[in-house]
Amino acid sequence: MEYRSGSVGRVFSVRFDHGDDFHGELLDLIKKENIRNAWFHCIGGLLEADVVIGPKQPTMPPEPIWEEVRGARELLGTGSILWDEHDEPKIHLHTSLGDHGSAMTVCTRKGTKVYLIVEVYIVEITGVAATRPWFAKGEFNRVSFST
Repeated sequence: MEYRSGSVGRVFSVRFDHGDDFHGELLDLIKKENIRNAWFHCIGGLLEADVVIGPKQPTMPPEPIWEEVRGARELLGTGSILWDEHDEPKIHLHTSLGDHGSAMTVCTRKGTKVYLIVEVYIVEITGVAATRPWFAKGEFNRVSFST
């Protein structure tokens, strides 16, 4: 385990509207505001999303199982924002998606289209030198701390 201690910086309250590309527009905002390290929560609905529902087996590296979610789903999620070694922002977002009383918890990756509204609250973290570079052993981007 590794950790660092920081402070709260800026706080953003964001609304995404029906039909918006949630993932794409969130990345645009992160770049525009240069949000380098943050935690965020989201609530609302998605109409479409390409998600990972888990690994095929608990191995390292994991082989993800992809699923296309289509149709209106309630959304409750939390995620983090860090930048990789190529100076590109990386979002790690886990959501619970509900459909008429059934729910699935997923890693929401791409192809996200908002249903009605998604509200997001982003809390910037300052004083922690962290990035999310490629972790070759696991074949994913992993949080890394600098001194």
